[in-house]
Amino acid sequence: MGRPFHPREPFQEPMNSNPPDAAVPDVVYSGDYASFAEARACSTGYEEAVILERTRAALHKVVRGEAAYERDSVTFEQLDLPLPLLDILHRAAAAHDGRLSVLDFGGSLGSTYYLCRSALGHLSRLEWSIVELPAHVACGQREFANAQLKFYATIEECLKDRQPMVLLLSGVLQYLPEPWAFLRETARHGFEWIILDRTPFIDAPRDRLTVETVSPRIYPASYPAWFFSRPRLAGHLPEGYELVVQFDAIDRQLLDGVELTFKGLALRRTP
Repeated sequence: MGRPFHPREPFQEPMNSNPPDAAVPDVVYSGDYASFAEARACSTGYEEAVILERTRAALHKVVRGEAAYERDSVTFEQLDLPLPLLDILHRAAAAHDGRLSVLDFGGSLGSTYYLCRSALGHLSRLEWSIVELPAHVACGQREFANAQLKFYATIEECLKDRQPMVLLLSGVLQYLPEPWAFLRETARHGFEWIILDRTPFIDAPRDRLTVETVSPRIYPASYPAWFFSRPRLAGHLPEGYELVVQFDAIDRQLLDGVELTFKGLALRRTP
């Protein structure tokens, strides 16, 4: 459920009918909606079939060795390891004699798994479980699942089969209808670590709900997207967890013409 990133410049109407790709950003955020339902009514949604198909095609290139990794259906030729995320995953594995089990909620068809697996190859055991939309799960089970990588329709289904110590929410919390309620409810499963990677924060007194419109060169779609209030973050952390790591994520986005750096947060369950 990861999304596009790195806009090139604020959106402007093209001066001619065939502008170069560089003239149009990868994504544009608009609006300040009062409810998720209102924003959803002004967007197409993440369920568009083209999103899954383009992601599927890109990941098959990764599996075949034709690309180093994939993010948001875009392929890259050189590996760019997410070192802060890997550091936390290694810390989690070290506490379990080199065994690591991750529940990647909204993990698409395995984008982060394929990005990180080479840096986790030394572990004595690796389990990577993805909970996704039904169409993604069906495709993942059919075409990408292996001994390490499994796909599940719900968190509860995954927990019946595996015991993940890490909950990974990478570029997904901001696309949920009630993100903070989801975080509190999910934390009750007792994960040792909860990692919020690629998450947007703004210096504002409240969360802001926008619509994210993606450039057709990536895939033609739009969906509601939150920007979270940094001053209110502490009040949203789930009970029984402490914030132990903060880091800059890879994403750079424009909101109202101002570039924002998305953040990564690692929460650890308190004794």
